[in-house]
Amino acid sequence: MRTLAITQNITLDGAVEFLGDWFDPSAGSGGDDGGDMLAELHRQDAASDATLLGRRTFCDFRGFWPAQTDDATGITDYLNQVDKYVVSSTLTDPEWQNSTILSGDPVAEVAALKEQPGTDIVLTGSITLCHTLIAAGLVDEFRLFHHPVVQGAGRRLFPDGWNAEGLRLLDARSFGGGIVYTAHAPR
Repeated sequence: MRTLAITQNITLDGAVEFLGDWFDPSAGSGGDDGGDMLAELHRQDAASDATLLGRRTFCDFRGFWPAQTDDATGITDYLNQVDKYVVSSTLTDPEWQNSTILSGDPVAEVAALKEQPGTDIVLTGSITLCHTLIAAGLVDEFRLFHHPVVQGAGRRLFPDGWNAEGLRLLDARSFGGGIVYTAHAPR
């Protein structure tokens, strides 16, 4: 079975919704870290052959990344070539190569996707979809880039009422600018 990993940029107070300017997706390297964070992103990309997105995040990505012609990070190239799955009951044409619309029940669609041959499936952004899949027990890893910011508001990664005691630490690293990466898995 394939691993479903949620990869999120997150504030110290647990917000994943960007209400300020604490995260720049086109920077790719997280500030003055000599590219270590970008290298980590590329390491994760190499182990993944699918990106999973909710409709709003997909449309944001589709409107931004393909237009980045001077992207030295390699993120545009990766996103243009990787298989993208968008969970949506309203989209009919994804208008981005290598994109497939999952229009049925998100839990059933993603469970079936995990059963297909392949490597990691990475879900990013898409807070509503994250909440649905976390609550359904389909998430195998949480890969979090903790930014040294307290936003004080914004939607959180975990749905209200969900708890998981004793998540297992898989990895931890620090990068320039105070960003800390942790990866956790449910026990």
